[in-house]
Amino acid sequence: MANKNLHTFHIPVMGLAYTIDSPIRVAQYGISSVISIADDELIEKMRHFYSTKFNQPYQEITHKIQDYRAERITSYLNLVDKIVKQKFENFKTELAESKTALENFMAMLPNTSDIKKGFQNLLEDGIAFKENIQNYIEAHLSSGEIDVNIMTKLDKDNFKKNEQLPIEFNDAHAALRGFANSNLTSSVVLSAGMNPRLYSYFENFTDFYPDENNQLKKKIILKVSDFRSAMIQGNFLAKKGLWVSEYRIESGLNCGGHAFATEGLLLGTILEEFRQKKQELAQSSYELMIKALELKNRPFPKQPLATKITVQGGVGTAEEHEFLLDTYQVDSVGWGTPFLLVPEATSVDEETRKLLMNAKEEDLYLSNISPLGVPFNSLKGTSNEILKQKRIQENKAGSSCPKRFLALSKEYDPTGICTASKKYQDIKLEELENSKDTISASNYEKTKTEITQKSCLCVGLANASYLENDIKIKGQAQGVVICPGPNMAYFDQEVSLKQMVQHIYGNKSVLSHSDRPNLLVKELKMYLDYFRNEIENISGEVTSNQLKKWNTFKSNLFEGIEYYQNLLESTFYFKTDIKKIKEQFSLYKSQLAEIKIPEQC
Repeated sequence: MANKNLHTFHIPVMGLAYTIDSPIRVAQYGISSVISIADDELIEKMRHFYSTKFNQPYQEITHKIQDYRAERITSYLNLVDKIVKQKFENFKTELAESKTALENFMAMLPNTSDIKKGFQNLLEDGIAFKENIQNYIEAHLSSGEIDVNIMTKLDKDNFKKNEQLPIEFNDAHAALRGFANSNLTSSVVLSAGMNPRLYSYFENFTDFYPDENNQLKKKIILKVSDFRSAMIQGNFLAKKGLWVSEYRIESGLNCGGHAFATEGLLLGTILEEFRQKKQELAQSSYELMIKALELKNRPFPKQPLATKITVQGGVGTAEEHEFLLDTYQVDSVGWGTPFLLVPEATSVDEETRKLLMNAKEEDLYLSNISPLGVPFNSLKGTSNEILKQKRIQENKAGSSCPKRFLALSKEYDPTGICTASKKYQDIKLEELENSKDTISASNYEKTKTEITQKSCLCVGLANASYLENDIKIKGQAQGVVICPGPNMAYFDQEVSLKQMVQHIYGNKSVLSHSDRPNLLVKELKMYLDYFRNEIENISGEVTSNQLKKWNTFKSNLFEGIEYYQNLLESTFYFKTDIKKIKEQFSLYKSQLAEIKIPEQC
């Protein structure tokens, strides 16, 4: 049976478009990646594009079909699966017939890989090389996983002729159905917190339950911020007979896309708790799961199924990669933002990629442009920002809102309205104008900015693929929105897939910055800035709940710093910069102590 752990890294989901076809690009090398299945329109366009490219039959799935959203997703995933399988077969043939191809592939494998050592032995042996290598390839190589992502909050109600459709036609429900009905044997990554209605919907699909051989055709991955969240969500699903095969921990702030800050819990302390309590997590879920499976008269495993712990967010060097694998015994490390500069791996238009290459620390910031009301990692100078500001200056603020995936506010419309839409912003701006005489000029301008700064992410996060592949973009010009993590500031050149993978494994560095801050230090600095900003920008009366939150946040940061300071005394990693890192932790600890929490009025 082929080894499913060829690599010790994965490529997480990025935006709507940036990893929309990453499996087609990298899966044959054993690299796993994640497709967003939020935008069925983009998915349908990409299905047409790849059907044409690979001479596959194509028939458009239009809005006239009742379950068009799920059907589009299923059809695209089946196409990706078919293409990946064919590319993988072709790649295996190439490896067996070309020593150069084999040597190039070996250069992309981890130095500690047993498979790499096996290839080296076969090359040195040389006897009956072709036959032996073919057998070895068949026995040990597997393509990377074609995983999908559903952001659980994007579960908008849908309507037909002003009549609400059944809940299974909600956006996230339909996306899940699209994945569940596909031919894939892979995982769905659930992000952005628990959605009980969506989680309950999993019960409708047999593929998520273990079969007679304790195998899962389709698996569940939860992206979580801390152990408590993992336990709650894992047990909720277990009570329905569903198993969480992987808990994917992401840094709250040192990541791309939406930033869900923890209560001051730093990545290392979170990972340490998972390392210590992994068995407890699995056992708790197992006991609940078998009870549920017995009630459903389904097969149940005699012991807990495999549970992976993975991590992602802000990793930038081979040493940081190894540190996370070794110290916390995680199964894989996610590398996202750096892959935006790898054309072989991600879908990014040329103009945006150049903007990313030139980005400095000050160009990457947490913004309030997301209609979800969650801080969103942004890049200065994007075409979306330029076009949005032009509309504001012309008193035409807001988007035409053609896709409505984020039309979640029901403040003015029971069917939902997006806060980035022109319809919503016109209403808000009119209300503001009517209250102009009752508020100060500074408050007026501040409120106006808060209303108009929202961006159309549905279009902006999809446009890069259209531009890269010369697919016509219809409707109002929105430009490109891109959401790299702060790590982007230290990567400044376009690189090949081979170069990036060699960088991850410590065989070649693609970093030209010598002053890149350590992963742990960078995250702490971001949390310190976030905490200081929260307190400085508080408006109105301070509540007891707010005080409790701040005190918990500060206490957790102090505990995190102390944990890291103790860890640095025993770890074998970061020895070259250990003095500097220790000084930075001491400095930030002093700065944290100086932050005064206001007293309740």
